[in-house]
Amino acid sequence: MFQDRLVYFPGPDPGPAPEPWEEHTVETDDGLGLSAWFRVGETSVGRILVVVFPGNAGNRLGRMPLGNNLADAGYDVVLSEYRGYGGNPGTPSEDGLISDALAITRAARSLGLGDAGIVYFGESLGAAVAIGAASAEPPDALVLGSPFTSLVDVGRHHYPWLPVGTLVRDRYASLERIERGEIDGVPSLVVGGTADRTVPIEQSRAIAEALGATIHEVPGAGHNDPAIRSAASMVRVVSEFIATAVEG
Repeated sequence: MFQDRLVYFPGPDPGPAPEPWEEHTVETDDGLGLSAWFRVGETSVGRILVVVFPGNAGNRLGRMPLGNNLADAGYDVVLSEYRGYGGNPGTPSEDGLISDALAITRAARSLGLGDAGIVYFGESLGAAVAIGAASAEPPDALVLGSPFTSLVDVGRHHYPWLPVGTLVRDRYASLERIERGEIDGVPSLVVGGTADRTVPIEQSRAIAEALGATIHEVPGAGHNDPAIRSAASMVRVVSEFIATAVEG
């Protein structure tokens, strides 16, 4: 109950996908049908696909500003939606969300998207999902917004008086995954705000160091600041990274 109330905040069904987005139903390995939104890029940068794995709150409609800016930059984009979120069936869990991420990526590939490269773009909790998915099926590049070292570390930061280690079932131990060598040789970019009160920037820096990643810090930006979540200026930084990491 502690975990479900403090970790997962699913948003409601956002309704039909607004044009030019298309809604697709993706079947997971355990038989769930998940709705996600797909969009082909305006100029299509060599059919590079960016799969967005959102954070722990809201639904795919809230990721539209990021998705539109990525599409305007020329990328094919998928706005993922997890089990239990946005009208989807099921209950969120660490294994479930990682399975959802992989199923949605495979579905996009089956539609012909991403022939020139796949980029996982994870935000906060979605960064941990992206890292977990990358350990199973590595992308061509990783973009991680405000990644944390583990959910236990975040919990201890906010609730130092509680035995968080015994209360949290889903641990999302990203730093441990990286240090075990589960993600090897994937070019990575970490984006964070120095005034992030939800995920301390020190945790994002630790992830960047472990990955050998490029890091883009925005001074004074908080956890949900558009400067690190959706702004055109941030997408330009992402595009420059992808141009080097994927396009060569």
